[in-house]
Amino acid sequence: MTAATSRAALVTGASTGIGRATALALGQAGFDLAVTDIEAGWLGDLAADPRLQGRKVVPIALDLRSEAAIAQALAHAARALGPIDLLVNNAGRPLQKPATDVTWEEWNDVIDINLKGAFFLSAGFARACMTQRRPGAIVSLASTHGLTGIAGRSVYGISKGGIIQMTRMLAIEWAPLDIRVNAIAPATVLTPSREKMLSEPAIRAQMLARIPLGRFPTADEIAAAVCYLASDDARSITGQTLLLDGGVTVV
Repeated sequence: MTAATSRAALVTGASTGIGRATALALGQAGFDLAVTDIEAGWLGDLAADPRLQGRKVVPIALDLRSEAAIAQALAHAARALGPIDLLVNNAGRPLQKPATDVTWEEWNDVIDINLKGAFFLSAGFARACMTQRRPGAIVSLASTHGLTGIAGRSVYGISKGGIIQMTRMLAIEWAPLDIRVNAIAPATVLTPSREKMLSEPAIRAQMLARIPLGRFPTADEIAAAVCYLASDDARSITGQTLLLDGGVTVV
């Protein structure tokens, strides 16, 4: 894979898991980074990681449920790094609960963070690209739950299905502006937080049984896919959802 030509990226939900792995991979590919999470203090370890030596890393507090916070984060990133070439919509809120038990507040919380916030952050990013007359790329984290049915994940799956359709709609609208919009839909990713849940043999076996390849994708694999979609190697790819699911959606 060739190194991405874009030089500044904004990554949401970057303090742990997929977001952290993605930030590290982009930094090693030559990007300066604006990294966000609800608390900027959560990003200190990432900013100090020796693998990012020589890169600018700007931690930013961002609550995707707030229109003002989104505008402030974009402005902060631009002041610190100049034009932002890549947006990675990674931040997300899970919810595992029967649909009949979901509260109004829980619905709003998941949709506001996973879908509404990602949409308005993407729109703000696109406006900046338009103003600067610059190309751009957006990569959003979807999920196989947005493509298949599974009990107890209704709101999360609906939000990720929305991300997939958002990707299609924005890709068509922004193609004349040379803004590419893609998504990645992994199966259950083997992150440190998931390791605890998957340490129970019965649960691990049950979840692996859904994956034909018999293995969970890793955060580093997702990060590598982000780097690919951000690179010149993917310059003809837009509106697509790249599945890293081990065959889950095939059967």
